[in-house]
Amino acid sequence: MTHFKIDNNFIDSELLPAFSLTVEDLYAAAIYSDTDIQAEVVRVLQNNSRTPVFDLEDGLYQRLTVEANVAFYHKWFGCPIPTPEILVLFELQGCAKTPLHKCSASEFRRVHFAKYFMSGVNPMLFREPIHGVDIRTINTFINMMQKLKDHHIPVLVLVSNMEHALLLGDVAYKLQEKGLEPIEVDDSEDETPEVETPGAPTTAKLFKIPAKVDDKMILFDPPEIDYIESQDGKAMIVINDESYAMDSTLAEIEKRLEVYGFYRCHRSYIVNLQKVREIITWSKNTYSLRIDNKSQSTIPLSRTKIQDIQEKFSLK
Repeated sequence: MTHFKIDNNFIDSELLPAFSLTVEDLYAAAIYSDTDIQAEVVRVLQNNSRTPVFDLEDGLYQRLTVEANVAFYHKWFGCPIPTPEILVLFELQGCAKTPLHKCSASEFRRVHFAKYFMSGVNPMLFREPIHGVDIRTINTFINMMQKLKDHHIPVLVLVSNMEHALLLGDVAYKLQEKGLEPIEVDDSEDETPEVETPGAPTTAKLFKIPAKVDDKMILFDPPEIDYIESQDGKAMIVINDESYAMDSTLAEIEKRLEVYGFYRCHRSYIVNLQKVREIITWSKNTYSLRIDNKSQSTIPLSRTKIQDIQEKFSLK
């Protein structure tokens, strides 16, 4: 068994809290933080460890075809897996003859993944690997992580998006000024259901959701909300990638929103079911909901909730 360790002793930064983390080779770990803290983590790792952080900044040969790039790095790293198999593994067979500079951003990213995979580096650290790419590329990265774990290579992913942390990490952490904390994942149905009061109204009343914007209190209509997520124990309303803080927890707002078609799809998320466009099944038996908003947001769906939400959409 191998592992990768970030030791509290070599964190020589005033911007980072003291923390230690050991990543075993049986699972992938993800650290969610803001971009400033993430950049400082990368700087500290590069100064104190010989392990490179794959951040898509190392070059590829843009005038060569996709296949020629893969063939070059295949030979350079002495990769034992045949080149055609690499092209299929990273969904590159359809653009193999295309010059790299004519490829889409997602195809370009998959060539980067292929290069990193063939490098044989152990452990592997990634920075924002699935930011701004399509579903095929996300699925390709998840498949690659599984291959790395099968080969007992520890994997650490640094992201600034909590949904990505929950999707990519078998274990996920949140790194903030107060330290490194695990992100809770809801894998069981152990929540005690609230007993409804006899005679309680079942129809929607006039209801606005208050949130703070600077020094003002703004009232939102439930239908305009995409989803609500928990951050540091407080609920944040999300509308087209804009977040607004509430003076409530998810548990406090959950029952009040149920009549408007909202659903607790994960311990950290309540989703507006009217905004759900797609249920995505990933290759490692995890699920996400794609939201019909400007950025086509994806939010995690707990494994224990998949049957329930399929029934809500009459899919079973």
